Amino acid sequence: MQKVNVPSLASSAYVHIPFCRRRCFYCDFPIFVVGDRQRGETSVTISGYVDTLCEEIAITPVFGQPLQTIFFGGGTPSLLSTAQLAQILGTLDKRFGIVPDAEISMEIDPGTFDLAHIQGYRSVGVNRVSLGVQAFQEELLKLAGRSHSLKDIFAAIDLIHQVEIPEFSIDLISGLPHQSLDQWQDSLETAVNIAPTHISIYDLTIEPGTAFGRYYKPGDNPLPTDETTVKMYQMGQRILTDGGYEHYEISNYAKPGHQCRHNRVYWENCPYYGFGMGAASYVEGKRFTRPRKTKEYSQWVQELIANHGVIDWEITPKADVLLETLMLGLRLADGVSLAALTEEFGKEKIQELHQCLQPYFTQGWVQVVGDRLRLSDPDGFLFSNVVLADLFSQLG
Repeated sequence: MQKVNVPSLASSAYVHIPFCRRRCFYCDFPIFVVGDRQRGETSVTISGYVDTLCEEIAITPVFGQPLQTIFFGGGTPSLLSTAQLAQILGTLDKRFGIVPDAEISMEIDPGTFDLAHIQGYRSVGVNRVSLGVQAFQEELLKLAGRSHSLKDIFAAIDLIHQVEIPEFSIDLISGLPHQSLDQWQDSLETAVNIAPTHISIYDLTIEPGTAFGRYYKPGDNPLPTDETTVKMYQMGQRILTDGGYEHYEISNYAKPGHQCRHNRVYWENCPYYGFGMGAASYVEGKRFTRPRKTKEYSQWVQELIANHGVIDWEITPKADVLLETLMLGLRLADGVSLAALTEEFGKEKIQELHQCLQPYFTQGWVQVVGDRLRLSDPDGFLFSNVVLADLFSQLG
């Protein structure tokens, strides 16, 4: 199992790029629809946001050491030009420093970039891409409101291979409306045959305010039944592990040595910077989330500059830190260290934790292996929400 050393000081940065050509029907992320990158007003809008983003980065206090991981999420970061991406990375490097072997990840969508773009991203330091495929069936892409086609997916994969980006991840969604087990099996097997270094599987969540939230109610047709989504999860675990991928986190699979270093920072509840609209930061035990709309975010950055980078942080209470550590850490296959929990929260609190978990030890959903408290795979992962809800109820 890959071990990743996550530092106690902030050395990771998430950068939110909110622009999309359209809003997918399941999406509730803070985004701004700009249409095609060739439109002049789109270029102006993105350029203005990048300038504001760099202003925020430049005024942010330094809480740690040089950056070891950087993650460009969205939205659709692949709507950035190479020059805009280089501008952001240059600002990060000037303010915080970036170590030579930093993992620099970028979410990209099929149909939003060409060879020149992906070559440009690689040239300025991107060494990991996450391709938002979601499904390998044309009808499901349309049902989900995706702006790309099946042809776009394979064209994008070809470009990634041409540029030889070292780390390549594919994102898939299970539980889509009308999605059958046969379609899901086909998507999984297609992904394995493409052989990226990493695959992420997300079970569809119907969020209020989204198009799907208006169209469907959880549990109703044409959404797959709970029984079917359980089978989808089990099928994913079986096909991907048989295909040589380690199931290292509830939703994530990686070839040996290819786990996402940046995302482990979140799951191990370690500090990180967040920049951009709606992004969250967690440094020195304090959290802060930025405004989710472009105008409010821009105004907030100007106020931040006027206040010389001073932010009104929210301090996380000790009891909440324990629950957050468990909520995030139990997502990992190797779980959390009982010795580390005891050192930070005390022997009495960990004894209380064991008492809360006793029914789930008996059920086989929770295990202790050596020093590690972890969920079993796949049953513990499948019922993680039940376990965590109980912990929050009894320990909160």
